Amino acid sequence: QVHLVESGGGLVQPGGSLRLSCAASGISSSNYVMSWYRQAPGKERELVASITSVIGSTNYADSVKGRFTISGDNAKNTVSLQMNSLKVDDTAVYYCSARRIGNGVTYWGQGTQVTVSS
Repeated sequence: QVHLVESGGGLVQPGGSLRLSCAASGISSSNYVMSWYRQAPGKERELVASITSVIGSTNYADSVKGRFTISGDNAKNTVSLQMNSLKVDDTAVYYCSARRIGNGVTYWGQGTQVTVSS
């Protein structure tokens, strides 16, 4: 059974930093595209960043380029998102996902709330 468990969300002031972590069990993250998505109230879920460690590739939404960094540890089956220079617009529920390379089967975590507010 596959489980993705996010942690690290919380309340932070604008300009601050947070680090989200996602622990995966039941899969080998090296066989997956690991991603972070977010969904703000009243908005659609959007891709924030993804990493395909087997080819050393990362991808970021334009809105977070230069501020967020995604990284993965295949030995620990974890993926992290370092978020710096946070803005109020970054407020959302952040979800970890794992998409199997090849067949596209996707798993989701339950999400962690990030609130950026003064």
